[in-house]
Amino acid sequence: MSTTESSPPVGAQDWETVRSSPEFQDLRRRLRSFVFPLTGVFLSWYLLYVLLASYAPAFMAIKVLGNVNVGLVFGLLQFVSTFAITAWYVRYADRRLDPLAGKLRGEIEGGSA
Repeated sequence: MSTTESSPPVGAQDWETVRSSPEFQDLRRRLRSFVFPLTGVFLSWYLLYVLLASYAPAFMAIKVLGNVNVGLVFGLLQFVSTFAITAWYVRYADRRLDPLAGKLRGEIEGGSA
């Protein structure tokens, strides 16, 4: 008998119950409503940077301050935006995701949240 034909592992039915619960669905909705749009925004921002670097080198070479040009500023802003998004996600998760996840974990483990 192969592993695909074996009976489901202990707790698999519990997982299906948790997965279909309204609380879990709310947790997934909250996560997706934050992660997907912000991922799209960041990837668009990065694509803009790459496209400008490839197709508008004269624009990217414009001096802003001394030897600092627009391309360097945009490149550094990539790092800044990455850290800002990370901080924003941590704050969002602390407020909106972790309390619900903790409650669900408590219910799954049989304790109280």
